[in-house]
Amino acid sequence: MAIRYDRPVSSAARSSRLIGAFSLVLALAVMIAHRFGGLATPYLVLLLIVAAGCALLAAMLAAIGLRSLWMTGAEGGLAALAALIYAAFPLALGAYATERYMTLPDIYDVSTDPVSAPDWLSPPHSDQIWLKRNVQVTPEDREKQLTAYPELTGRRYEGALDRVLEAVRKVAKMSGMTITESSGDTEPGRDPEDRPVKPQPGDDAVADAPDTIPVPTPRPYDDDVAKLIRGVNGVTLQGTTRTLILGLRFDFIIRLREEAETTFVDIRVASRYGQHDLGFCAAIAGDYLKALDAELLGIAGG
Repeated sequence: MAIRYDRPVSSAARSSRLIGAFSLVLALAVMIAHRFGGLATPYLVLLLIVAAGCALLAAMLAAIGLRSLWMTGAEGGLAALAALIYAAFPLALGAYATERYMTLPDIYDVSTDPVSAPDWLSPPHSDQIWLKRNVQVTPEDREKQLTAYPELTGRRYEGALDRVLEAVRKVAKMSGMTITESSGDTEPGRDPEDRPVKPQPGDDAVADAPDTIPVPTPRPYDDDVAKLIRGVNGVTLQGTTRTLILGLRFDFIIRLREEAETTFVDIRVASRYGQHDLGFCAAIAGDYLKALDAELLGIAGG
């Protein structure tokens, strides 16, 4: 008489696969809804926390299932493996956010000028829902920024303000930044390349000058913007930007000040929700300044 051996079945392993799949689908769904839909950031954060919690539970159940497979030969090894694969992305996302939250300062606003940060032309406002934060940026917050990001400083370029302004706009456009308003410029949304060029006396004298050196030259146009710039020593641009994957929104302001034969550029970036920006603000500001250095041949001075 044949003896039939029935292997035990690990219910933990089977449950882990379902929960792991749910966590992955939830994480991807809310990210897509936030990036391309109208899901608010506080709800994105809340649902990603739920997804990471489900992924952690799935990983624990998968570990129990693998232990049962090792100890008693219980069925469920493939289900446990699938659960670990499903849970990998939500867990990695949660671990990354936790590491940034624990190691970086709890600030949401950074500026290359921590003493006299550029003032917002229109103070950003958003419904915080459950991601509350301090209303004002305190001197203690600026001290935390200086400690965490000592390399985040303004740039001085040896060039006329309008020349540097053109590069600032170009780099902002290439970086996916949208300028919404300005002070000292009547056409904040218009690209310098789109302005009509009118020949000026003396243009031939500088026709052979290298295009890449930002030095004072005769203005290539003579519209209202150029006249306004000649009459002031500063321009301020404010706008918004989003991160590539999650689509998190940030506000920024860029301040240009003309000093003698140089132009000083400062940038301020702030997140819209919560007290902690997870380091995104400093990354946005730093990447922008590096791109601006490259556009102006990296001749930033102190």
